[in-house]
Amino acid sequence: MQTILIVEDKKSMADMLSRTFESQGFVVKTAYNVKEGVSFLSSDLSAVVTDLKLPDGDGIEIVKTIKENYPFIPVILMTAYGSIETAVRAVKEGAYDFITKPFDPDHLLLIVKRAIDEKGMERENIILKKEFSKFLKMPEIIGVSRHWNEIMEGVKKIARLKTTVLILGESGTGKELIAKAIHYLSPRAKEPFVAVNCAAIPKDLIENEIFGHEKGAFTGAGETKIGRFELANRGTIFLDEIGDMEMPLQSKLLRVLQENEFERVGGTKTIKVDVRVIAASNKNLQREVSEGRFREDLFYRLNVFPVVIPPLRERREDIIPLACYFISQFCRDMNKNEPSISIEAERILMGHDWKGNVRELKNVIERAVILCDGETLLPEHLSFGVEMKEKIDSITSLHEVGESAAKSAEKAQIEAVLMQTKGNKSRAAEILKVSYKTLLNKIKEYDIG
Repeated sequence: MQTILIVEDKKSMADMLSRTFESQGFVVKTAYNVKEGVSFLSSDLSAVVTDLKLPDGDGIEIVKTIKENYPFIPVILMTAYGSIETAVRAVKEGAYDFITKPFDPDHLLLIVKRAIDEKGMERENIILKKEFSKFLKMPEIIGVSRHWNEIMEGVKKIARLKTTVLILGESGTGKELIAKAIHYLSPRAKEPFVAVNCAAIPKDLIENEIFGHEKGAFTGAGETKIGRFELANRGTIFLDEIGDMEMPLQSKLLRVLQENEFERVGGTKTIKVDVRVIAASNKNLQREVSEGRFREDLFYRLNVFPVVIPPLRERREDIIPLACYFISQFCRDMNKNEPSISIEAERILMGHDWKGNVRELKNVIERAVILCDGETLLPEHLSFGVEMKEKIDSITSLHEVGESAAKSAEKAQIEAVLMQTKGNKSRAAEILKVSYKTLLNKIKEYDIG
């Protein structure tokens, strides 16, 4: 529900405005002077309607306070005809608009609704511009394994609550995807999802990015900057790779989790927010705690509902469904017909170690779709890792590309079958339909341990 603050010293006028807004489904708070109005200010307000002339000051004071501390809350001034010049000055100070008395309450309603919509779009545009959120709808989640189904059952249960979630797993397992699923399945789905990669932002800038700064806080701070916690207000903030966060900043984050408030860099004004926090790490945070690199109290505050995502090699049932999904996705993007996966290619995919997890699989499939021009994706279309990329970078002819890809696929197939036979080379040679001697030569050639 949207909340309106009305600041008006005449009780009859305040009551009439309250009834008007309440009839449209708004929650209304009423104040009768500047001091009382300022005390009601919080990030939960959707808009403020204030009289210009008040017993202890004027509405411009409220405008200035809101602009400095709550820039996404629009302020509409009510003014008598004789003070229009002052109202215009108030707009320059940051008021959204003004309306002269007497006025039609429906006209005021129209202004307020438009102001709320425009300020909402302004905040959303900032989020999109900084690429805090790349999904405008529920992301697709692919998985059929028991592990994955258990994770999704937990996600469905926790999504509807405000409980803090800690997602743990190796790089590339899909931690941000799970965070987005929690957000889009929650009552906050229509509010911002703001992602922060704590490892990607320089350590001396991350506090400024998360909490923002006041004008003049440091050299070059020419204007107030809104931090990501404020951008995420009423929504969800995703703190990725939180294990890389410096200890002093961990203390400030702990306060936000406990009190739902913080100060911008260089500021003294306490800013309250309503934000659901989801954190993630590829580190063992308990070990980080025991070795003094992560605060124990913060760990327990984050670890209310842990979600542990196993690596792809521990949920191999998901490999082929994921591969098929990526093939479909890339073929659509490249305007190509969708190939099927050959049995041999499936075996290679199933046998690979996937140290880069789903991210590595996605990259392998993208390369395969580029190389495949037929109706079937074959082993020679598959290539793995940096080593293979370096080989392809040094190749000039299509023949060499095919030959290099075939060797990589052959090696992966041998490794997969040896894993399947638990190292029994005789049985592996039978499955691969080569002589025992040929297999030994290949093992030596590809340096398979």
